[in-house]
Amino acid sequence: MVLVSTMQYKVDRGPHSVYSLYYHLIFVVKYGKRVMTEEIDDFLKQKVREISDTFRAGILAIETNKDHIHMLFKATPKLDIPRYINALKTITSREKRKKFPEVRKKLWKNVFWSLSYFLATSGQVTLDVLKKYVESQGKKNVEKS
Repeated sequence: MVLVSTMQYKVDRGPHSVYSLYYHLIFVVKYGKRVMTEEIDDFLKQKVREISDTFRAGILAIETNKDHIHMLFKATPKLDIPRYINALKTITSREKRKKFPEVRKKLWKNVFWSLSYFLATSGQVTLDVLKKYVESQGKKNVEKS
């Protein structure tokens, strides 16, 4: 059985699946406070990688700015995304408070991350290309009775 004939994906495999799951995730520091330093940046990146390893999520890229962090990661179909995101935010916030207590003075109630986040799926082809491919699979593959 050929799952994807003309589309070219880099795929991962499970016991009963072939998949390509990529996500773009952004967290923002509470109240948009510009508290990221090079030391905090390095610390957060390392913690995110450690947490991601335990969830079997692969970090492809990660960068911070003064008030937010961007991540591109790949996942398996079994990844519980809300649980993963909660772990990332909770653990990095807690560990950052321990290591960088001076940041507490800039934030209220010891909260580092905003409650909200941005998450988008990200493919290896554009949405337009994928839509055209799916549409092209219609009538040509239907057997006439």
